[in-house]
Amino acid sequence: MSKTSHLADPDKNPSFTKAIFSGEIREDLAFPFPVPSESDREAAAAILDTFRGWAKDTVDARKHDHDGKFTDETRAGMADLGLMGLNIPEEYGGFGASAMVFNRVISEIGATDAALAVYFGAHQSIGCKGITLFGSDAQKQKYLPKCASGEMIAAFCLTEPSSGSDAQAMRATAVPSADGTHYVLNGSKIWISNAGYASLLTVFAKVPVEVDGRQKQRVTAFIVDAHAPGVSLGQPEQKMGIKASDTRTFTFENVTVPADDRLGDVGAGFKIALEILNSGRLGLAASTTRGTREMMRHALEYARQREQFGRPIGSFEMLQRKFATAAAECYAADAAWMVTSAMVDRGGVDFSLETAACKVFASELAFRTASETMQIAGGIGYSKEYPYEQFVRDARINMIFEGTNEILRALIALSALQEPGERLKHIGKAFKDPLRSIGAISGFIANRAVRQLTKPEFTKVHPVLRDEAEAIADVIHALAVGVESLLMSEGKAIIEKQFHQERLANAAIDIYLAVCALSRCTAALERAGGDETKVTPDLDCARLFVAAAARRARRAVRALSRNQDARQKAVAERAMESGSLCPEVPIG
Repeated sequence: MSKTSHLADPDKNPSFTKAIFSGEIREDLAFPFPVPSESDREAAAAILDTFRGWAKDTVDARKHDHDGKFTDETRAGMADLGLMGLNIPEEYGGFGASAMVFNRVISEIGATDAALAVYFGAHQSIGCKGITLFGSDAQKQKYLPKCASGEMIAAFCLTEPSSGSDAQAMRATAVPSADGTHYVLNGSKIWISNAGYASLLTVFAKVPVEVDGRQKQRVTAFIVDAHAPGVSLGQPEQKMGIKASDTRTFTFENVTVPADDRLGDVGAGFKIALEILNSGRLGLAASTTRGTREMMRHALEYARQREQFGRPIGSFEMLQRKFATAAAECYAADAAWMVTSAMVDRGGVDFSLETAACKVFASELAFRTASETMQIAGGIGYSKEYPYEQFVRDARINMIFEGTNEILRALIALSALQEPGERLKHIGKAFKDPLRSIGAISGFIANRAVRQLTKPEFTKVHPVLRDEAEAIADVIHALAVGVESLLMSEGKAIIEKQFHQERLANAAIDIYLAVCALSRCTAALERAGGDETKVTPDLDCARLFVAAAARRARRAVRALSRNQDARQKAVAERAMESGSLCPEVPIG
């Protein structure tokens, strides 16, 4: 498979997040804060104005939730507005939006109706994204114009009853015909968004191949007609939230898939799936962050007008803390998806861990916010008469979508550990033959001493934010030293040490979000000529977030060496074995 132009070239553009695990700060990836081009600003403004005007009269999220489906007018309107082809290239009838514009638009859709954002994103963030990224010219000409117009709705089919994030456990098969003209597809896929509307599917299945005389199974991607003979559709899933999003099972029984509709090379399916999901995760992050702002808008309005003890409840500090925390975290999350979108638009940058970080942080922010808005609303928050309980139901899925947050934390940690792990593996071999490797060993010891004594520095953060920048530089240094010590003590066993993986990922996520917040605030300060009084809202949000993120990251790094992992494991395994969570109460 030829290398697609946008794909990462780690040798030339190493990942920001992978670099911090080695104590390096790739400032060029986060600074300066991205300034949308004039054409992007004009395009975003025009699309958002048009969408808002249409949505005000057409989109009723409460009705969609109640009915469990979109109105025909809503779906037709999305197509008429040209939104279904927003990030499809212009030569195939789409708008050709940049990642920056696309993610700003999906964020607005998500704030309007979470289920509608799923419909929109499942179609082009993941449904037909594989064709855009990896399709042949013929495949693009055949399918993308119809996807752009909304004539075809696309869906992404990866998850199976026995395999979710573990693609190697996939059971769906696609067996090539003897004459090589087609494949015969069998298997089933579950939790497919847009299933009831879809006519075009990106399906992943294992293809038998011979490697060194042995039969192997290789995950491969296919473009499949949802209405082809042998394709059957299950009943709509009865879900907790995003009820209007049509979610069902697809079953494939001896479905004939033309060889021309194989997407990419045999065996390239896993890589294709990961690239597609990167796009979906970033869109989800932007959407849930904007959703956070919209949920808090309702809570702020209520807190201003609801009075207790003779004054608005918004004047009480326990509630003010909720608003302040959400504001700071929303500020950082917005900064992160914008910085990451700029990486995507730049091309050639490895942004896989950054999109995962954005998704994890923003999805958890949205769910926390949904819970807090319900709490602020009090009793009415629990009533279906008001929107708060729907906020909670709709927000919960985001921590499962596009890879569970647990899987994404493991992805961040294990991917970022590869480079320092390889470095230590190399030096481990040197120690087996120390006389011949004295130079390598001496160099490692000297470099390790330098790494432990020398912390990285930010050079592009505004001087006003010097203290905040130093706090993050300190924790990056501590992370790199902690990673090296951890790898030396655990070696290959780190693959099974998920307590540590979670800590490493949490530290990396907080560091990345904090750096993005510093970049955003630095840009605001520079526009204001360094006058702090002109950017007080930016400074307050950035300082609140960076201080909290640095504290969390420091705790995570410290816990690499001081923790209660053995005790946690013992309690959990005892509960798994007995089926009882903990000792019973000593009565009755």
